[in-house]
Amino acid sequence: MKHLSGASRRAAALVALGTAAALTLAGCSGSSAGSTGAAPSAGGLDSVKAALEKGGEITYWTWTPSAKAQVAAFEKAYPKVKVNLVNAGTGNDEYTKLQNAIKAGSGAPDVVQVEYYAFPQFELSNALADLSPYGFSGLKSDYTPSTWGSVTSGGKIYGLPQDSGPMALFYNKAVFDKYKLTVPTTWDEYIADAEKLHAADPKKYITNDIGDAGFTTSMIWQAGGHPFTTDGTKITVNLQDAGSKKWADTWNKLTTKGLVAPTASWSDEWFTGLGNGSIATLVTGAWMPGNLESGAPAGKGDWRVAPMPTYDGQPASAENGGGGQAVTKQSKNPELAAGFLWWLNNSDESISTFLASGGFPSTTKQLASSEFLGATPEYFGGQKINEVLAKAATNVVTGWQYLPFQVYGNSIYGDTVGQSYANKTDLNAGLQKWQDALVQYGNAQGFSVNK
Repeated sequence: MKHLSGASRRAAALVALGTAAALTLAGCSGSSAGSTGAAPSAGGLDSVKAALEKGGEITYWTWTPSAKAQVAAFEKAYPKVKVNLVNAGTGNDEYTKLQNAIKAGSGAPDVVQVEYYAFPQFELSNALADLSPYGFSGLKSDYTPSTWGSVTSGGKIYGLPQDSGPMALFYNKAVFDKYKLTVPTTWDEYIADAEKLHAADPKKYITNDIGDAGFTTSMIWQAGGHPFTTDGTKITVNLQDAGSKKWADTWNKLTTKGLVAPTASWSDEWFTGLGNGSIATLVTGAWMPGNLESGAPAGKGDWRVAPMPTYDGQPASAENGGGGQAVTKQSKNPELAAGFLWWLNNSDESISTFLASGGFPSTTKQLASSEFLGATPEYFGGQKINEVLAKAATNVVTGWQYLPFQVYGNSIYGDTVGQSYANKTDLNAGLQKWQDALVQYGNAQGFSVNK
């Protein structure tokens, strides 16, 4: 799970319209499809622990690379429990299968991996169990505020966070030194670096960006925007609010002038550019180090990490990617499923296994540990990069919300904002087109959007 959201975003354009529609319609109708599992007890964590000792069998859907080792360690600790580990696909592939199971009323796993942006959709479709009766409210302080907020809503707890993606600036120090660029603390300085670098060598760019829904929403988040607000089925979409316009007006200075590489993220060309220095920075989530090490080995020793540039020089970050796990309402043994989830995302043993695979923690204990903060990866020239990344986690702007049909929303991004990128035209116009499409879609699904 080095990068929870990357593969999902690559697949976003492939999401089936019917999947998103089914999710939102289920939410609007108050359907309890898939909620045939046992009712939660009020026994708190004691009942969860008792269920673990009693044993049983559960199914866990995930695509994380650490899952096999985590399940093996869990079964060793609780030998009476059998966990059937299933990779049901990454991101939208898994969500499609999960929605089909919800619609059918059977076939869902006991525990399922869900990215933060997709949680609201499954919450509204009544697919996820409220974990409050199991004493999970007492775990709140174990997680960063932004990740805890992403798995909770309306006083209910729908999952536990696993990883997080506080944003930072990853930059190629060798390129910065060669072209005498200053590590930017503001977006104005970042744009100045972009202009200076590209003028010195037209084959080099400050970064790449051909339009990505997850990146756009994260950047608007950092700018203080609140384009999506939800109150039950009443939704406001305002991609022309102050934060949205602040980001678009700033980023226009790069995209309309051809100062960003027209290279798709996660492509071979992208990794080559990161390795040879033709792409000099990335503004992305804290899960990125492992991806750089494995995908762009030629950049070893050149890269460093700095705080994300801001509009006024004051610390501010946002989440980009990440997710957690939830217990489905179809689970026939929700206490045991909750017990597995508790161990998976709250035990030192499981979290250590997750971190060893390249994950970035959501837990305050690990973020503050001397071992974690003191790591000095050679790829980053021996820099203690986790000190920067952990600090970013404390500077995430509060109050962000996703749409309850964000999976669908992301899937149409390329037809709206993406066209502004392709044509090097005003991103504000693209955001307005995205807003119009989201409002139309939401109302068609039974929501009350901007009414």
